[in-house]
Order: sequence, then C-alpha cells, then structure tokens
Amino acid sequence: MGKILILGLFLFGLLLKAQNYGAMNDILNRLEERKGINQHLENVAVDHKKFVLIKDFSDHTERSFIVINGKNITYVEVFDDKATGQSTSNVFSGDMIRKKNILSLRADHLENKKIPIPVVKTLLLTKQKDILYLIDINSRDRWIDEESYTKK
Repeated sequence: MGKILILGLFLFGLLLKAQNYGAMNDILNRLEERKGINQHLENVAVDHKKFVLIKDFSDHTERSFIVINGKNITYVEVFDDKATGQSTSNVFSGDMIRKKNILSLRADHLENKKIPIPVVKTLLLTKQKDILYLIDINSRDRWIDEESYTKK
C-alpha cells in the first residue's frame, strides 16, 4: 500500500512539474523578447559597420573596435595608460561567419602577420530603440554601433 501511495505522489508531482514547465517557459520567452534575445535580425545588414567598446579602469582605458567589411573583419585594441599618457594598439584582421543573429569572428593576423592562436569572439546581434548592439556571449560586453553612438 505504501509503494502505491509513493508511486501516486511521484506521478502527481510529475504532472505538476509538466504544467509548471509550460508556464515557466512562457515567462522566460516573454522576458527574452523584452531583452531582445529572440529578435529576428537576419535581414539587418552589418556590412561596413563599426562597433565600439570602451572600458575604463583606474590605471588605463581600453578602446576596442570591430570593423566589418563583408566577410572580413578588422579588430583594433587601443590601450591608453593614464599615468604616462601613452597609447598602444594592436590591429588584428580575420574573417566572420554569420548565422541569423550570431556573429562568429576569428582574427588570425596581427598587423598582417599570422598568429598561432587567433582572437575569437562570438557575438549576438541585438537592437534596442533603433540602436544596434553586439553582445559578447562569453563576457557579456556590449559593443555599440558607432553610427548610433555618434548620432546628433
């Protein structure tokens, strides 16, 4: 009798979980749509676009740029030392693959010399209030479209 009661409770719990899963899935879909995750931006052109990321630290500032020209990309890192006022930069070049809203970048040349370990970025294309963003899937950094940033 105890085994039947436990089996009945187990099946009842599974039934409740199945109903809760559907409701939770709907809530998560609505939240993702609000945040721009489920956007359909396949037709948005990113060719000839420049995306900018600026990070400010106590001792230096990092400015990074991604320039997309067709399947080719240029990735530029600029480091500004606050103590000395000097700037250094790295200019990478490589290629890009786009699948729907996901852009996969591989920069395998540093100043036109092949490097053994390429710089790889996986970015999610999103749009909020007519501003294009690229969100780095790994670090959650947000790259803003320079045209949107410099609008008056």
